[in-house]
Amino acid sequence: MTGNSKRRGAIRKSGSKKGAVVGSGGRGRKALEGRGPTPRAEERTGHPARRAQERAAAAGHRQAPRRRVGTPSEVVAGRNAVLEALRAGVPVEGLRVFSRIEADERVREILGLAVAARIDVKELSKPDLDALTGGAAHQGMALLVAPFAYVEAQNLLRGKTPPLVLALDGIQDPRNLGAILRSAAAFGASGVVIPERRAAAVTVAAWKASAGAAARIPVARVTNLPRAVHELKAQGCFTVGLDARGDVPLGECPLLSEPLVIVVGSEGKGMSRLAREECDQVLSIPISASTESLNASVAASLALYEVARVRGADS
Repeated sequence: MTGNSKRRGAIRKSGSKKGAVVGSGGRGRKALEGRGPTPRAEERTGHPARRAQERAAAAGHRQAPRRRVGTPSEVVAGRNAVLEALRAGVPVEGLRVFSRIEADERVREILGLAVAARIDVKELSKPDLDALTGGAAHQGMALLVAPFAYVEAQNLLRGKTPPLVLALDGIQDPRNLGAILRSAAAFGASGVVIPERRAAAVTVAAWKASAGAAARIPVARVTNLPRAVHELKAQGCFTVGLDARGDVPLGECPLLSEPLVIVVGSEGKGMSRLAREECDQVLSIPISASTESLNASVAASLALYEVARVRGADS
């Protein structure tokens, strides 16, 4: 436009740096080639995670991996948690103690219990304990818990006659699982089946809630609970489920003296559709109208008691 030629920058001056750019002629093509995925932190030389892993290996143990679904091992951190686990008789692989820990009453009791149980005790530096516990507040102590020994589902039918198996359809609270294991052992159940996914495993919390009963009751962990129930039925068991809206009251069920699988639903949603379809009967437990439902572990305990009562009367 007229007059714009006087605007600053409107006319390129001679000697300007702008202009045609000479290409590399392909000489820089190698710099653009991919070099593969970025390695994990533990695989990079000099990375803090790599150094922590090397320190842990030098201390005589592997660095504890992050917890994933299906991982059987567990690390318990903190003096109170370690002491409670030892008092509960949780199976332990080793005790790791800060090399300069101050010995208070809890520390002395922990070390006494560990020595009495012939548990492997090693002293570690603070960085090594931090690496082992994943940065948790360990207070100078960490416990390596042995993996729980699960059994095959079909093995639950061996031994007791008639067999009585609990199938837990998605119990997610480990304390509920532990309470059910305690009741199962108390009332003579043959064993318990739990799913691998979206359900509590037999961890330290479940073991402590079971008051040691987890050592006396076989537990099977399966990939598909309805399929496992179906296979138990194929071996001669009847199947009943517990539901507040069940068709048959618990005390009127004619199957309690037979080889039996009791399906207990999750804390919130109850039994899944597929698990319900495997049930020969769905049982209800009569309760006061002012109470909406029973806790899963309480319902399982009542069912186990009723089965034990009926079988005791029949014998």
